[in-house]
Amino acid sequence: MMLYPPIDELIKKTKGNAYVLCNLISKRAKEIETVRRSELSSSEKKAISLACEEIFQGKIVPSDF
Repeated sequence: MMLYPPIDELIKKTKGNAYVLCNLISKRAKEIETVRRSELSSSEKKAISLACEEIFQGKIVPSDF
């Protein structure tokens, strides 16, 4: 169960579009897995969690918004 960042706040980052949010999270998570594979094995966070945090912090934004 994901508690942080709140899903309501993440959806606001994509102007209420859950489809865009899902695509953004999945693409970023794949990038994180390919680049930081060794770091993820020693970390307790998964790539999806890291992607969600980056979107919530404004580090990753959709290109059309």
